[in-house]
Amino acid sequence: MSMIDIHSHILPGVDDGSGDMETSLELLRIAAESGVKTVVATPHCNISDEFENYASEGLDRLFSRLRSEAAREGIQVEVIRGMEVFATEDMAELLADGRVWTLNGTKYFLTEFAFDEDPDFCFGVLSECRAAGFKPIVAHPERYFFIQDDPQIAFEMCRSGYGLQINKGSLLGRFGPEVRTVAERIVDHGLAACVASDAHGVRQRNTYMADVKRLLQDRFGEGYAKLLLEENPSRILRGRELVGYEPIPFASPIFH
Repeated sequence: MSMIDIHSHILPGVDDGSGDMETSLELLRIAAESGVKTVVATPHCNISDEFENYASEGLDRLFSRLRSEAAREGIQVEVIRGMEVFATEDMAELLADGRVWTLNGTKYFLTEFAFDEDPDFCFGVLSECRAAGFKPIVAHPERYFFIQDDPQIAFEMCRSGYGLQINKGSLLGRFGPEVRTVAERIVDHGLAACVASDAHGVRQRNTYMADVKRLLQDRFGEGYAKLLLEENPSRILRGRELVGYEPIPFASPIFH
């Protein structure tokens, strides 16, 4: 299986991910060694006074340099342009104005929320983005407190047409048992669109995806693993509809 990782912080020196070009190249080498063929660079953006990273010639030059350096080093991984857009009231406007990068220039975009965000705000801003013609992919829903408190919200997001991207580290238990349980249940209930690395560095939260591929294959089978790691990520980058959904609502809370 040739995997596609749609969420990584490998663009050097722009956020809390890779700090320099050599780290970025090492992350691409790790991805290649684990069977990943495509990595989307998704720097944090639209975070006021911290990681604004709006579309610019400077950011575009840095992205092009990373691709050139990877090619020069012979790293057999394609690097695609994207961003992880922090959700604010004006997110639909930012997308329409081209101030933030979508995933590979498609209508799909990766977005994140504050962990303690109000779910009504989440649905409101996602609905505005959809009305503007864009397709949200919600990053790591299992880590948001409002979904941990009420996982039925994940079902409502899926039913509303929003893709849910699960972090590999969540499934592997690297954010604690509660996050792992929520991530597992989201996948169990057929709500996940894809699994990605959300890589930030070489030692922890890196781009190695073979371990989560084995976990998905062992628990859900080859077909489901391929859907989450290859088929739907490929569809996102080509701007096509997501497939494989058989969403099941939560009958009862995960935690009591």
